[in-house]
Amino acid sequence: MAELTISGDTHPILKDDYASEWMGIQVLSLGDGRATIRMTLRQEMLNGFGMAHGGMVFAFGDTAFALACNPAIPGSAPGPDAAGTITVAAGVDINFLKPAYRGQVLTAVANRRASAGRSGLYDIQIYAAAPGADAAPAASLAGISSAATAADTPPGELIAEFRGRSRTIAKK
Repeated sequence: MAELTISGDTHPILKDDYASEWMGIQVLSLGDGRATIRMTLRQEMLNGFGMAHGGMVFAFGDTAFALACNPAIPGSAPGPDAAGTITVAAGVDINFLKPAYRGQVLTAVANRRASAGRSGLYDIQIYAAAPGADAAPAASLAGISSAATAADTPPGELIAEFRGRSRTIAKK
């Protein structure tokens, strides 16, 4: 499954997430309403133009969105994220800004922008680092947002902006 080093456990929503496992997603950091993940673009993730397939970039952003929406310890968050509920996408938009290529390391930084009752709004920035470039450490990525300052070091070039609208529902 996707990698996570929080007490050696995998986030519960990744336990049976075979898409995230196939994509090679690593979880770098998690917090209340935020998540940072990373993956390397492989040949089978490219489209006919030799750049990252939009569906791969979308799926990557969607995983960061899901991790930011759902607590790592079910029932640990008060209110709508209590035990017996899950938070899912009600709708999403993505804007592709630049292409990414084989070997580049993608990093997605997800942050909750607002929540009201069972609804939430999340922004996810997706960055691509040059092949072989060292990505920024997880601790420095946790606070990166669309309002990043010059003092922040983004983990590469911004290639996509993903906005997710969430809804908390009963778990079946």
